[in-house]
Amino acid sequence: MERPGKARTVLAFAALCLIWGSTWSAIQIGLSGIPPLGGVALRFGIASVILLAAALVSGVKLGRTRTERALWLVNGLSAYTITYGIVYWCEQWVPSGLSAVLFATYPFFVAIISWVLLPSERATLAEVGGIVIGFAGVGVIFSQDFTALGGRRVAIAAAVFLLSPLAAAVSTVVVKRWGAGIHPLSLTALPMALTAGIMGALALKFESGALYTWSPASAGALLYLAVMGSAVTFSIYYWLLARFPAKRMALITYIIPIVAVTIGVFRGEPLTARTLEGAGLVITGVALAIHRRPAPVPARTGAAG
Repeated sequence: MERPGKARTVLAFAALCLIWGSTWSAIQIGLSGIPPLGGVALRFGIASVILLAAALVSGVKLGRTRTERALWLVNGLSAYTITYGIVYWCEQWVPSGLSAVLFATYPFFVAIISWVLLPSERATLAEVGGIVIGFAGVGVIFSQDFTALGGRRVAIAAAVFLLSPLAAAVSTVVVKRWGAGIHPLSLTALPMALTAGIMGALALKFESGALYTWSPASAGALLYLAVMGSAVTFSIYYWLLARFPAKRMALITYIIPIVAVTIGVFRGEPLTARTLEGAGLVITGVALAIHRRPAPVPARTGAAG
């Protein structure tokens, strides 16, 4: 598949970094008025309607092969239901900046799973070192006293949070392995609709008595997350994933934690020295884990003259 132009690629990556870097705070703002399960259901329900309408208008055929339909299930469960169910639940207690730093372990999980499913993207020794350094950064974060961040509940939620990037990594590698030629709208619209249905049912079961406070802040956060943080960004993401190696896509994890932490600080979230130290190690690990191998120099076939 032909790669897009450099300017178009840079703009796409920049959009992902800036929007996804801001969604961590938007989730917490939304949680001030909307319970977590219902928030996930509404977010992806709205996003799926937008994407299905886009597919209809653009004439994109959906579900043409068995593999494509199987990927709906994988993406719906792994990329959205599990990943964001955990994120929303944990962000009730975990600061948005710390959440983004912990999610930056995502490329390490991608590298590990790619070792099995994507032989052409297997990790080098330097990349394995990056994975070790990155998880050492997570260890530094968890070695701190969580009192300043909210206590034991924050520590437990932060530990559970690590299941979210793992689930997202499974989806990314599976789509990269078997999703060639499938339109990004197919990889987003139906899986998001599936997630909306599952999370809606769970919300009815476990949040039946929860209050929804439709303030301008919570409603605005929901719309931002549905439109910009889901419909727009995931379409861009899968468009890029079809054209670049899975590990290259992890470049966004350089920037997202920085954006998220900065926004969190301006919102008054606590930030500890251990969190900053751990974040530095995680980002350093990411740099090594997604290190690009230099392209081989073709042999000269004639003398220079």
